[in-house]
Amino acid sequence: MKSNLLKQATLIGAMALGLGVSASALAQDENTVSVVTDPSFVPFEMLDKETGKMVGFDMDIIREVADRAGFEMNLRTMDFNGIIPAVQTGNAEIAIAGITITEERDKVVDFSDPYYDSGLRILVPASNDSVDELSDLEGMSIGTKIGSTSYDYLQKHLGDSSEIKPYPGSADMYLALMGGSVDAVFYDAPNVGYFAKTKGEGRAKVVGPLYEGQQYGIVFTSGSEWLEPTNKALASMKEDGTYDEIYTKWFGEAPSEDASAE
Repeated sequence: MKSNLLKQATLIGAMALGLGVSASALAQDENTVSVVTDPSFVPFEMLDKETGKMVGFDMDIIREVADRAGFEMNLRTMDFNGIIPAVQTGNAEIAIAGITITEERDKVVDFSDPYYDSGLRILVPASNDSVDELSDLEGMSIGTKIGSTSYDYLQKHLGDSSEIKPYPGSADMYLALMGGSVDAVFYDAPNVGYFAKTKGEGRAKVVGPLYEGQQYGIVFTSGSEWLEPTNKALASMKEDGTYDEIYTKWFGEAPSEDASAE
């Protein structure tokens, strides 16, 4: 009799424990969000070969946002041109990859409040003294990134007079420039500037003005429950100085109050 009661008590305890673990796992699953990024947009997101971890400005931003908004990240990488479709179709719920807020994209996904002001710049070999503005690129071959706003801008302004070569990753277009396969690169200002100061130092230079003032936003599937918590997290990061700390870490100084894109 006692043996049967003991067995029943043990079974009930095990069931309760199992239910507790299941509930805990379920709660964790509900707060785990699929996040995608592009691994080649330095210094916003890039792979640290020593640790195997994604690092960069965007990575610091999204990890801080996740902590404040209350979700866990299941982070994946993919080519930039596949990011918006992935979020649009629900294969990922959030994306961060220096993604410019545009009316066209806003029709199929939701954007957070802007978190970075940017624009487009020209990069040419250091020996090139003939290019000062976009019109000087007429008749030349220009490298840019597939699916980017820089590609759309080039098509609109130079599509009939220049050879526009889209590449899957920024590293590919910079390699093409250094190898002489293209005469210039036209892409997001911070990425172009970073390359000129690092791997392209002494071999490439940024020229001309900032084109098409842009703002980056974090992308969500339409109606995502995490949009509002993310906006609140971004606002609190700017209020308490965390945003400026992350910005200074990657770009050398905090953005000025009047640094908004024009």
